[in-house]
Amino acid sequence: MSITTAKTGGKIPATIVTGFLGAGKTSLIQHLLKNAGGKRLALIINEFGELGVDGEIVKGCKIEGCPEENIVELANGCICCTVADDFLPTIKALLDRPNAPDHIIIETSGLALPKPLVKAFNWPEIRTRVTVDGVIAVVDGPAVAAGRFADNPAAVDNQRKMDDGLDHDSPLAELFEDQINCADLIIVNKADQMSGAEHESAQAHIIKELQRPAKMITARFGEVDPRVLLGLDAAAEDDLAARHSHHELEGEDHNHDDFESFHIDIAELAAPQDLLAKLGPVIEQHDILRVKGFLAVAGKDMRLVLQGVGNRLQHYYDRAWEASEGRRGQIVIIGLHGLDRAAITAALSTPLGKAA
Repeated sequence: MSITTAKTGGKIPATIVTGFLGAGKTSLIQHLLKNAGGKRLALIINEFGELGVDGEIVKGCKIEGCPEENIVELANGCICCTVADDFLPTIKALLDRPNAPDHIIIETSGLALPKPLVKAFNWPEIRTRVTVDGVIAVVDGPAVAAGRFADNPAAVDNQRKMDDGLDHDSPLAELFEDQINCADLIIVNKADQMSGAEHESAQAHIIKELQRPAKMITARFGEVDPRVLLGLDAAAEDDLAARHSHHELEGEDHNHDDFESFHIDIAELAAPQDLLAKLGPVIEQHDILRVKGFLAVAGKDMRLVLQGVGNRLQHYYDRAWEASEGRRGQIVIIGLHGLDRAAITAALSTPLGKAA
């Protein structure tokens, strides 16, 4: 028995990492895996979209402490909606391995409510074998500072009284609040993109929305010491009553009709700038929330990872293309329901300086 499982009464600890789209969950997990200090980690990724982009990014790191067979992707919908069909069999399979992991990391999709997932750890099949060490919410600091989720509940209530036919609730704001109110640790990420005043504004908004105590720290690029992330000993499955959720009042019967995703095949590019120049206007025109994927660039042996939140785009080369992949570029588009798929696809699939 490892020191970790001894502390948890023989149960394997699991950490749930939640957060809105593009907050930096994958960066946080990459840093954690690379600095695991010899722990055998297993990673469950709940990807929203048709391509397992986040899982491929982590696999591309070839991290010694987390071999590829320890990375499991759930791409069949929101993990909080499919615990019985997808999550429970997956975690039981991990626990039944001859060489079980020391710690399980679960990255939820940006759309997942964490509380139903925490509740799943009370199921008889796994309750005696695994415990929720902690729930970590990764927050996009600049977005919060800009007021993206700064809804005023009192003002919304007044508007409702004036016009009962209007629904002024923001699903994104409620989701954000549910995630931070289920968290044991809140990480205000992208500190490098905030001024002192913006940082204070982001923290103030988070504190205003919190209904339970939670520690809060800042980070750049998701770089947080694993000693801070692991070993919280929260046993969150025994503390559900304190973790408030908007959706409890609705019987937790929620859906994600507000969001949709689709992927676009992108031909090999002469240069990344060809696509980036087109993406900016398309993102703005169609109010796209998230763009992510992989691109092939002529003359480059390595594949290019593309990550975008709103109009903030990042790209970097992560690893060489494998022969079986055929240097095929694909990107996932995520946005609110009603995306004009045909127009977006046409704008991004037109010739982009493809090499001969």
